[in-house]
Amino acid sequence: MNAIGHYIDSIMDHGEAEARADGSAAVEAYHLLLGIAAQEGTAAHRVLTSSGLDRRAIREALEREFEHSLRAVGVSCAAFNVPPATPDPGRPIGVGASARLALERGFSASASKKDLRPAHLLLGVLEAEVGTVPRALALAGVDRGELLSRTRETLSTQDW
Repeated sequence: MNAIGHYIDSIMDHGEAEARADGSAAVEAYHLLLGIAAQEGTAAHRVLTSSGLDRRAIREALEREFEHSLRAVGVSCAAFNVPPATPDPGRPIGVGASARLALERGFSASASKKDLRPAHLLLGVLEAEVGTVPRALALAGVDRGELLSRTRETLSTQDW
């Protein structure tokens, strides 16, 4: 298996671990983003961290997005003592629609499979116009357009 294959496997494994820890039934785009943030030494990781988006910051942004979404329908997290998710190690975890679309966008942004790099996967996640990731980034005060521009610039100037 080549380097990008190992990278994709690592992102998917990390995404599955994040989904399992969340009690989610599927890996979604935000789980992939957490996986990308965990892969030190790549251009994608450098783009994220240069914007202050390490794994912890992304997780905090996702928690704010969750609370914000609940408030939008009149539910306050502070009003309930919600226990953390209980992971079920035996339950199969699928790949959700947002992750599938992010992977498709990332793969299609590459001229060929041999040209695919980690930043393509980040690009695929960031290009979503709606959903959890864009809402979480907006609530964190991150300019998604600027992050997309830097990701594209990285693809044109760096290998990994």
